[in-house]
Amino acid sequence: MPLAYIALASGRSVELTDLRVDMTYAGVLEGGPFKRLNDEIVASSVRYAEKAFPGTPVHLVEPVRTPLDREPNPRRGPAELLPSVRCVGGFSSAPLDTDLESGLDYSRLVVVWFQPEPALPTSEGTQALLRDIPWESLAEDRAD
Repeated sequence: MPLAYIALASGRSVELTDLRVDMTYAGVLEGGPFKRLNDEIVASSVRYAEKAFPGTPVHLVEPVRTPLDREPNPRRGPAELLPSVRCVGGFSSAPLDTDLESGLDYSRLVVVWFQPEPALPTSEGTQALLRDIPWESLAEDRAD
């Protein structure tokens, strides 16, 4: 049973079958949320997804970056805040190849996104973040 369903803007329905959630700034011991740190958090999130789901395409939903009213740090860039929760989700849907003789059972894509609170992506705000995933150009067909 899927954790959640998402209706994409393309009309395709996708199922969330695996979800890994943690706090965006977990493990950050000192320093504020500056652009350089946030760039590294985003990049490391994609690397994490690639290792957690080897051989499956990974898509990053660019996170909202909220500017903070602080002086920019010469080495770290402008102060900005990412949403507080990092999510890495495994999604599946009907195969892209509709030829019944292809033997393909489903399509698969891993998505990295950031959201304000730890919850399944069922709220309107989080669903809106995921609606525009270009599934047809990113997902990969699989056979079991």
